[in-house]
Amino acid sequence: MSKELLRLIPKVDDILAHEDWRKLIAVYPEGVLKSALREYLDILRTAIKTGTAGAVPAIPVIIKETSKTAAAVMTPTLRRIINGTGVIVHTNLGRSLLAKEALKAMMDAGSHYSNLEYDLKKGHRGDRHTPCVSILKKLTGAEDALVVNNNAAAVFLVLNTFAEGKEVVISRGELVEIGGSFRVPDVMKKSGAILRETGTTNRTYLKDYEEAISEKTGLIMKVHPSNYRIRGFAHEATLEELVALGEAANVPTFYDAGSGLLYSPGAEGTLGEPLIAGEIAKGVDIVSFSGDKLLGGPQAGIIAGGKTFVDAMKRNPLTRALRPDKVTLAGLESTLLLYLDMDRAVAEIPTLRMIYAKEETLKQRATDIADHLRKQKINATLFVARVSSEVGGGSLPDVFIPSWGVLIEPAGMSVNILEERLRNAHVPLIGRIERERLLVDMRTIPEEDEPQLLATLTEVLVNG
Repeated sequence: MSKELLRLIPKVDDILAHEDWRKLIAVYPEGVLKSALREYLDILRTAIKTGTAGAVPAIPVIIKETSKTAAAVMTPTLRRIINGTGVIVHTNLGRSLLAKEALKAMMDAGSHYSNLEYDLKKGHRGDRHTPCVSILKKLTGAEDALVVNNNAAAVFLVLNTFAEGKEVVISRGELVEIGGSFRVPDVMKKSGAILRETGTTNRTYLKDYEEAISEKTGLIMKVHPSNYRIRGFAHEATLEELVALGEAANVPTFYDAGSGLLYSPGAEGTLGEPLIAGEIAKGVDIVSFSGDKLLGGPQAGIIAGGKTFVDAMKRNPLTRALRPDKVTLAGLESTLLLYLDMDRAVAEIPTLRMIYAKEETLKQRATDIADHLRKQKINATLFVARVSSEVGGGSLPDVFIPSWGVLIEPAGMSVNILEERLRNAHVPLIGRIERERLLVDMRTIPEEDEPQLLATLTEVLVNG
């Protein structure tokens, strides 16, 4: 029986000559289609031999199945989604959204030639970092700055430049691990620096640093614990104390500030997160931070500090390997320019706009979404509720921001099935499950995404 079925499989030439195939090659590359066809026929032969296929599909059916495979191959893996989790800087969902000005600058840089490394005034080769450095100096008060491709690269470059073969004194309580198993001790080892931990996990004093410093010391390092907090019986040496110690011992001080906060409505920083300009004002030699977290720009690592220290890093051959491309630099510069007017920054940088969105606005938006869906006769009960959002991205781990969202209690399916269907919709919606209901937090949904939010919910709750 299987031999007879195998003989019934159409010849490839007959399939390629079919009218449906000719229509298909106008949509997808022929090479992709032929590969998909071979894959389908191989699966069909195996199914026939194992007895799981009792018939051979007609040529139009074979071509239709082939087109599905080709469509999957040609669809980008990185897709647009709607973030209803309430986590603003969501690492798994692409971290910060970019301001429209940044997106325009990135498109211009990618689609046109630019003066990336050309000085238009002098008519010769220039420095690609000059535009971002100029604005960073204004915003942070640093003497100089350097941009690399992320903060992990920034930490690596600082350690390699100033402590290769030397000891780096750091508190045991600051030997952190962040997402992707990035650990300070590991990156320190790879940089060629030697770890010299001091103090204890929960209590480290200035005297601990003093006792750890020797002629082998290359750097005093402090790390902001972005993704955790030590509470209770705890103590840490302040940055001011470490700066004074470094000056007395003639050892550079380095602060990994993590998330890159450039704006705060209060002088002490937002909810305990270090304000970069304030940290540099304390006299630390080098500070590094991310461009794509609280700063709200594209992925980048920013190093700011004394000019002699930045110049030393620029001379390090690793700097070329770690440098960002023109598109990143264009987006970062445009984002930084928005910070010259803090009111404009909050209004136009999505990360800041979400953090400081007013509760009453979010409540009204949630109410409008729920009212619209109820008119569609959806298969669910809706509640508008006060909920809690998070900043995320390793920032403010124990801080929750009051917010408003829509709670969906599905009918005819479990909440887990609803979550799965929304996750696999045409434009996926990612929410979070709370007490057998799916929560869609409005804080992390831009207003311009509301029509698509309604379309996705309607697709699953009405048509699904």
